[in-house]
Amino acid sequence: IDHVVEHASQFDIIHFHTGYPHFAICRYLPVPHVTTLHGRLDLPDFVAVHERFRDLPLISISNSQRAPIISANWQATIYHGLPEDLFRFYSDRGDYLAFLGRISPEKGADRAIGIAKRVDMPLKIAAKVDRADRRYFKRVVEPLLNDPHVEWVGEITDKQKNEFLGKAYALLFPIDWPEPFGLVMIEAMACGTPVIAYDRGSVPEVMENGVTGFVVRELDQAVEATRRAHDLSRAGCRDIFEKRFTAGRMADDCVNVYERMVRQSASYAYA
Repeated sequence: IDHVVEHASQFDIIHFHTGYPHFAICRYLPVPHVTTLHGRLDLPDFVAVHERFRDLPLISISNSQRAPIISANWQATIYHGLPEDLFRFYSDRGDYLAFLGRISPEKGADRAIGIAKRVDMPLKIAAKVDRADRRYFKRVVEPLLNDPHVEWVGEITDKQKNEFLGKAYALLFPIDWPEPFGLVMIEAMACGTPVIAYDRGSVPEVMENGVTGFVVRELDQAVEATRRAHDLSRAGCRDIFEKRFTAGRMADDCVNVYERMVRQSASYAYA
């Protein structure tokens, strides 16, 4: 941050992705600046920080992310995007359900297992277990791994992720927290794989219900949606990814914000 401050005058605008450690110095920068917030904002510490720095310009990664501090100086919502060629499209529907993410209570691996058992389909779990979640894993998830429906894959690489998602029948995303975005949803879409996602946080914004998968609220709905996923077009999932969630679209959205803020800064300077 000190290096940025030292060289700030070399830039037209500075875009931070560093949470809020830099907030205290932003008011003294000689050029426009904006910060993208990537995490949840309903934590007490951040609410207090916002009260102190409510004038600083911010970008959200979903509209739902804004809810705890709706009065902030929001400049735009810019959804995440991926390079179009990062994930290969799989046209053929797979025969297993996929779960990809951290093993933690809010991510819902245990709920994914419950769905797989109800629809009588195999579930492959590709997940990491952080130290903070080991007790939860041992107590809640590990006993469920003995079920014949479940295959524990463990942590996978980005290269392996394409095949894991692409060959799946559907991705299960049974979260229980206000997910600010949920990158794995658009990774699945890029592969052509529909998503069964719980209606929390950004899910209704990212998903196109009935096109890229189904948005559900509880187990029975998730079971029914999983059974209906075979009716969805895998090409349709990919098409939504290409229209809404590419890196090119994300870059264009950023440039639009930069240009507007630079123009506004110039108008203030000459007012």
